[in-house]
Amino acid sequence: MKVLIVIAPEKFRDEELAEPVAALKATGIGYDIASTRRGTCTGMLGAKATAISLDEADPKAYDGIIIVGGGGSQTYLWDDDLLQPMVRFFHDKMKPVGAICLAPVVLARAGILKGIKATYYESPVSFREMKAGGAVLTNQPVVSDKRIVTANGPAAAKAFADTYIKMLTAVEW
Repeated sequence: MKVLIVIAPEKFRDEELAEPVAALKATGIGYDIASTRRGTCTGMLGAKATAISLDEADPKAYDGIIIVGGGGSQTYLWDDDLLQPMVRFFHDKMKPVGAICLAPVVLARAGILKGIKATYYESPVSFREMKAGGAVLTNQPVVSDKRIVTANGPAAAKAFADTYIKMLTAVEW
């Protein structure tokens, strides 16, 4: 089993990467980190991560996707031409899609949140984007609905990671 974790090349939220990585490692699930450019990416609090570029990541090679938030997600991920179709691919294949903080806007823009309960880090722009995407907004730290897990920010990162892994490893009948 393997998950694709997507981060902004700059200003991703450190905890929102660290907690899912720790949870995946603890459960023996593999992962790759990807970004809009290959190389070293820097978090808002100074964490460093090495990423492949999104065009190097073959969605068919992964069992799910997690998109990390932080200020950089609005700048680098919301409008990315490769990421939105990738999100739709995972969703269409019923593979778990996770997004935290400002990253759920990527899901809204990809068109997969229509009628889906979701949460996010609220700002005037993110609120407008989530509403435009048809999300049913809930004021909870972590929300899962129909193979989509969203969370509202760094304080929810551990619960987000745990919820995502439960969904990823659940036996569906």
